[in-house]
Amino acid sequence: MAGAFAEAGGHPLVEGLARVVGAEGGRIWLEPEQTSTCGGCHSAAACGVKSGQNTRRLEARRFVLDNEAGLKIGERVVVGISEYALIRASSIAYAVPLLSMIGGAVAAQLTFGNDGAAMIAAVAGLGFGVLVARGRAGRLLARGELTPRFLRRIAAGEECHVD
Repeated sequence: MAGAFAEAGGHPLVEGLARVVGAEGGRIWLEPEQTSTCGGCHSAAACGVKSGQNTRRLEARRFVLDNEAGLKIGERVVVGISEYALIRASSIAYAVPLLSMIGGAVAAQLTFGNDGAAMIAAVAGLGFGVLVARGRAGRLLARGELTPRFLRRIAAGEECHVD
């Protein structure tokens, strides 16, 4: 759902709806709102979108932003994150461990010609890939590339659809 907004780097933003659920000092806590498709997939019970289920999982989805717009608890807003950053983070999270695992298995198979060694190297490669991915994701977080940006308020009673 790339929105009409673009960040300073010119990359389109993926937009989402959120509700202000807390405020402390100059910061606010937001919780993403479920979309019309939430609850319709096979994982709905596991991700915590069904009302009244898994409060801890819902709280884990909360994020904090600076309250430069003077938002109050209960307000609905549109937030966005760079499409480029989202693709980059997804690639780091999935591709790095997978490629590391496959690389370890192939290298061990070619070196030792043994399936057991290939399995051990695949597990070791996966572990190494996860560590590398965590480090790279940490750098993205530290630079703020994965932090959603406040885009606009949703007026009371306004129907807002993020396309």
